[in-house]
Amino acid sequence: MGAADAEIEELLDRKKPVKNPLVPVGALITAGVLTAGLISFRQGNSQLGQKLMRARVVVQGATVALMVGSAYYYGEHFRGSKNEK
Repeated sequence: MGAADAEIEELLDRKKPVKNPLVPVGALITAGVLTAGLISFRQGNSQLGQKLMRARVVVQGATVALMVGSAYYYGEHFRGSKNEK
């Protein structure tokens, strides 16, 4: 049983997803700006609400770009380490 446990552990170690801690931060900032924009619209300050909605689009785009960039980087990094073995 020890060999099977070691194989399962090795498989799980290889399958661990690579995480970028900046993506959740970007998602939280996006949600915060969205919330602030909706609150300002509700209070009747449409000019500020529009600015915040535009800022949300920019932050959301940066978060998506960060996700794509990190996926590309870690994909290349994973392929490079796989070819070395």
